[in-house]
Amino acid sequence: MKVRALTGFIDPGWPLNPEPIKNMATCLQTCREVLQEIGIEVQTLRLATPPPIEMKEPVPTTDRADLARKLEAECFAHDVDYAAIGPALPDEPEGYAFIPEVIAATESVFTSAIFADPMYGISLQAAQACAQAIHESSTISPDGFGNLRFAALANVPPGAPFFPSAFHDGGSPAIAIATEAADVAVDAIRNASSLESARRHLVVSIEDHASTLSQIAQRVASKHDFRFLGIDFSLAPFPEETRSIGTAMEAFGIHAVGLSGTVAAATFIVDCLDRAEFPRTGFCGLFLPVLEDSVLAARAAEGTLTVTHLLLYATLCGTGLDIIPLPGNVTPGAMASLLIDLGALALRHNKPLTARLMPIPGKNVGDEIHYDFPYFTDSRVMNLPAELLEGLLGGSGVFDIGPRLS
Repeated sequence: MKVRALTGFIDPGWPLNPEPIKNMATCLQTCREVLQEIGIEVQTLRLATPPPIEMKEPVPTTDRADLARKLEAECFAHDVDYAAIGPALPDEPEGYAFIPEVIAATESVFTSAIFADPMYGISLQAAQACAQAIHESSTISPDGFGNLRFAALANVPPGAPFFPSAFHDGGSPAIAIATEAADVAVDAIRNASSLESARRHLVVSIEDHASTLSQIAQRVASKHDFRFLGIDFSLAPFPEETRSIGTAMEAFGIHAVGLSGTVAAATFIVDCLDRAEFPRTGFCGLFLPVLEDSVLAARAAEGTLTVTHLLLYATLCGTGLDIIPLPGNVTPGAMASLLIDLGALALRHNKPLTARLMPIPGKNVGDEIHYDFPYFTDSRVMNLPAELLEGLLGGSGVFDIGPRLS
């Protein structure tokens, strides 16, 4: 188990005030030092802001790229690896149009946009605007890599430390922890003699790791007068077999992720997460990022794992559609229809879901993909079985979907 990110949540002000960034960077660096002294690797330090329109001094849409550039420069000066500007909101539709500009203006700044939320319902216009932002961002570089730094959000609350979904609630500064813990599930399941022993081993392992992380983070946060929001103990993978959530699921006896049995295996793992006791924030679910997981990437390349499968898993146990390689000619309309389905799932099941879609210019379904990026592995472009919506779902209105009654 590693810490993927120590994320600090602040309002840096506008015009940008370097002081809160410096103070948060000091806190994060102290926390990293203490964790690494006991052998826990911390991969990155990160900062997240509120939605720009909800900062103490709201940031005009025309200034968003400037905010991103200045935030990136301050993070670099204080040894913080990445920053996230909070999401565009459905009540500021003009904010979505500036997302590609933010991505193009920086190399280490992430951002997001909300298209579905219990307060707003599903905004068809916002879903379409997210899809358009994805389409435009895919052409910033020849490999479509810009969309690594953008996510469309459905029912995602503030305080999730994973990027690009992270944003601040606007209150006092806070910190949270995001884990890279797929190997915890691999170890528990591979070494189990029964389902019950696998459950017991996984729950205990999660609780033990979380207890150590939370005690240290709480102590460091208190010394800096910051809040500790908790741990997003999601089982994020790394592209190695022993650190793959696909490996963990196939260890149940499934021949390949995507075949029957996958839903049961994935749900079992998330049920263990639900049973574990620790201070929670964010998703605390099953991350299935296709290009970040060697087994998932292989199954997608084989055609065993599809976008439709991933949408099913999001319904029950996953956190959404993450790092999905799509053809370069996929239309914004087709992506918007997928987002609308994801938003319906998020509101009906009252769970946070995200979409990080990556159209790759010049690539077609089945073409090989390779990125020179340590968190990605090779795969092939996936098919998106979607078309432009028409009729009632093809407009620009809003519709409410309530959570399922128990």
